[in-house]
Amino acid sequence: MTDTEHQGTGDLAELAARMRAFTEERDWGRFHDPKSLVLALMGEVGELAELLQWIPADGAVEHFRDPERRARVSEEMSDVLLYLVRLADVFEVDLRGAAQEKLVRAEERFPPGAVRGVAPKRG
Repeated sequence: MTDTEHQGTGDLAELAARMRAFTEERDWGRFHDPKSLVLALMGEVGELAELLQWIPADGAVEHFRDPERRARVSEEMSDVLLYLVRLADVFEVDLRGAAQEKLVRAEERFPPGAVRGVAPKRG
């Protein structure tokens, strides 16, 4: 496994820069307003959900170990990530930093001893 593969998503700022260049090279910026990006993101999340729609929850991981299915779910997950990264770039949000801050707040809000094995309550 290479260092890039090991990092998972790698550097989100680099990915955002590549998406921005991809968009600019095609003159698609006018189509990448926040509303349009959110709608595209929702569409891609829907396509990902469709892959899981009729798969029993306890069998989903095993189901997607099949190489063809794994490739398909990976493609949809990548579409979701790319639209989210593009949206963050348009809004000038440091997505990695925001996610890290959100995780810190979640760790404080849900200490393991208080919520272990219990679904969190909304509100």
